Amino acid sequence: MKKYYVTTPIYYVNAAPHVGHAYTTIAADVLARHKRARAVPAHLLTGTDEHGLKIEEAAKAVGRHTIDFCDLTSAKFRDLWKHLDIRFDDYIRTTEKRHEDKVQELFALLIKSGDVYKGRYRGWYCVSDETFFTETEAAPDDKGRRLCPNAECRKPLQQVEEESWFFKLSKYQGPLLDHYAANPGFLAPAHRASEILRFVEGGLQDLSVSRQKVKWGIPVPGDESHTIYVWFDALINYWSATAGTSDLWPADVHIVGKEIYRFHAVIWPAMLMAAGLPLPKKIFAHGWWTVEGKKMSKSAGNFLDPYEITREYGVDAFRYFLMREMPFGNDGDFSKAALKKRYNAELANDLGNLVKRVVDMTDNFLGGRLPSKPEFKDDDHAASVAKRAGEIDAKMDALDFSGALDVIWEVVRGLNGRVNEKAPWKLAKTDMTECEKVLFDLIWSLRLVARWIEPFMPCKAAEMQTQLGVRLVLDPLTAEDVLNGVQQHPGEIRKSPPLFPRKE
Repeated sequence: MKKYYVTTPIYYVNAAPHVGHAYTTIAADVLARHKRARAVPAHLLTGTDEHGLKIEEAAKAVGRHTIDFCDLTSAKFRDLWKHLDIRFDDYIRTTEKRHEDKVQELFALLIKSGDVYKGRYRGWYCVSDETFFTETEAAPDDKGRRLCPNAECRKPLQQVEEESWFFKLSKYQGPLLDHYAANPGFLAPAHRASEILRFVEGGLQDLSVSRQKVKWGIPVPGDESHTIYVWFDALINYWSATAGTSDLWPADVHIVGKEIYRFHAVIWPAMLMAAGLPLPKKIFAHGWWTVEGKKMSKSAGNFLDPYEITREYGVDAFRYFLMREMPFGNDGDFSKAALKKRYNAELANDLGNLVKRVVDMTDNFLGGRLPSKPEFKDDDHAASVAKRAGEIDAKMDALDFSGALDVIWEVVRGLNGRVNEKAPWKLAKTDMTECEKVLFDLIWSLRLVARWIEPFMPCKAAEMQTQLGVRLVLDPLTAEDVLNGVQQHPGEIRKSPPLFPRKE
């Protein structure tokens, strides 16, 4: 059985990771966890991109050998993913032999087929973005300067003229447009697809895919005076990481930032077509975060440190906020005021207070007794809650993470309303049978909520399931387990400190 294969970009190691990197990786982890909880085997790949001139220069700037610099920075990404509870299945580095071997294998294949050929390149190059630009793209501004056309960069371009290997990207304009038309879900979200369509319809030029003056990279097979262009090398990681497996390729979804969408939606599928390999099923580009209304930048000094935020709010609240604050695919703004507001209103108040009330009332009025295997009836509130699973699954499959959380929080708020409406504290004095029914129904409903929030907040979901008397171990119960009455221990309800203590 093929595994559901989801990837993040491989992150460039010229600097330490920040909240933008965390956003992409948490989203991929949330998706993979959701699949696993539905008993779908999932495989999450992440890693680091470690070749190119920018890496050489960054290493020189701090007086380190290039590979030592890569080792140190790559480890920072791996450590952060562990801290943020990212459950990746593979972590690839482009300096690994397994990757270098597959890059050379694919490059040699394209030379043999004629899709890669030798010529001479003259044009403009941005060291910061590791990107070539045409004369038109690099047109001088009103002061005569040739600046990187990327609005996030705008650094001076270097004019480059040298012998180069070229990839016949122009050959794949028609096949790419045909593929987009035949596979409408390939480019996602829909509002970003039009940008790619316009670019490809405007015509494609062959792409320079080697450099002679950059030595930190993978040599062209049979022509070691040339180094393979860093972007051509990096894209291949998604395929090179599957070497020796038969249950991964093609990828089900590549999750990337919008700034690298064109590489993934145009160049990468063209490379795969040239190699005769299946294309990924979806390329999804998410938006950017600003911070307190301003663009993140080193010069502004406003790169957010995930460690600092999680020290104050915890890892799960940080994961929740990133997936909740804006629709995945749109741009959004990160502010500590917004984080605090959602934390107190939705986590501490809506969910945390609800769980505490239900647990305390079950302990006080029922002696902590737990419900047995449910036999849901149409008038049971838990039965109507269970029916929302289909909505949540559909939104998760569409990578609409904030939409899935909208549904979950509709349920949470509905449960809060039910507690107030049914008033179990009053029923405990007049009708214990009805009190038990109401509390058991709330417990089953909250067990479902705990299952649904697990991809977003794995530790807090575990605490919820422990308080609600269904688990002792780390592996979460699936929705099917909950509906079938599975309990990992037959104990009593467990009173515990609040899930989310309020931030004053």
